[in-house]
Amino acid sequence: MQSLAVRTATACASIGHPHVSDSTVFAVPVDQLCSRDRNESNTIEIANTTGKFAMRVVTPLLISLAATLTVGLASCTIPSVTPASGASAEPGAISLTNAPSAVAPHAPGRSIFGPTSAWRVRVKSAPLAPDSATLVATLAAQVNDHWGGVAAFNVNRYAISTYTVGRSTPRNRVHWDNCQNRSYLPDQLYELEHGAAFRHVPIPRDAVTSPGDDSHLAVYDRDTDQLWEFWRARKVEGKWRACWGGRIDHVRQSPGYFEDGMGASATGLSMVGGAVSIKDVKRGRIDHAISLNVVEAAHWSDFSYPAQRSDGSLPAGTPGAIQEGRRFRLKSSVNIGRLNLHPIAAMVARAAKRYGFVVNDRGGAVAIIGESGAATSASTGTDPWVSTLSGTPDYAVMKGFPWTELEALPMNFKN
Repeated sequence: MQSLAVRTATACASIGHPHVSDSTVFAVPVDQLCSRDRNESNTIEIANTTGKFAMRVVTPLLISLAATLTVGLASCTIPSVTPASGASAEPGAISLTNAPSAVAPHAPGRSIFGPTSAWRVRVKSAPLAPDSATLVATLAAQVNDHWGGVAAFNVNRYAISTYTVGRSTPRNRVHWDNCQNRSYLPDQLYELEHGAAFRHVPIPRDAVTSPGDDSHLAVYDRDTDQLWEFWRARKVEGKWRACWGGRIDHVRQSPGYFEDGMGASATGLSMVGGAVSIKDVKRGRIDHAISLNVVEAAHWSDFSYPAQRSDGSLPAGTPGAIQEGRRFRLKSSVNIGRLNLHPIAAMVARAAKRYGFVVNDRGGAVAIIGESGAATSASTGTDPWVSTLSGTPDYAVMKGFPWTELEALPMNFKN
């Protein structure tokens, strides 16, 4: 049987060569490579030199279509690639031009959650909660009593930095920062039978978190349909760390929240699911419910589906307290065109009629959560929100929004 020559410590570690430098080349049986290493290695380049197939790592690389390589009796499918600018290919290398980038420093173009998820439920015809008027008055008062009576539109700080990746993105172990002073290591982080959410995470090499103390980071793998979200993520000496987070598998079929106590929000709801993305705004339409932070929330034991938990701190039984997970919608009778809203606030209003808001967390202001521009800015040097906001500060985007014209839906409303 012929062998493939492999150049990378990453690809070789799982077959017994953990200390090989990037310049070392040695043979690996094809069947062993196909069965054990392809998904763990960096992206690869196939070349035919002197009659033998060779494989080497060129980072970063652009993934394209799959090429089938057959050597002797061993056969496997290996993605063919084209090198990034400045990278040289071996003679005879398989190369495709115009291959799409393996990493996109932004959220996908549309909601990654399916129509049955909590983020895609249409609420225009939903019944009202018996205490709707009280809850709306509480919410409107929280807006009026903070920051000049204007809710925040968080895209510069306390947002969610999001990357869309593919199978080629190198996998990382995220190290746990025990910032909540737990007395044990949670099984969900590294034990396979409990999900191992902090293992094999495809974080791009140049990834950045959203500015602000929460340092949120999200990664969606479009090839495996998996979503990772992290709270207080940071990179220290080349290694990623986070206080908490989680992974959702089969995102398109998922209900839109993390299970088993995981996730980066106080409720366990996905932050990406309810964030106003850059592409939402460029498209001119928000096709999902919108995450809403409140200043004060009902006692942590009192929360509403789709929330899986709460960090509410008000005393139990506080009259008019808003539960985390509670849904609000904008009244269908509101004439949005007459409100003289910022175009983004008008988009939010239209989505609030159809999909509503979901209370996802607490913060220093009532706030709409958006996608951070930090990822795109770090990648391109340009913050996409600068032009999108058309000169309006993010803290003024929601000026004039009719918070008193909302309606609260019943506890645990599903559809």
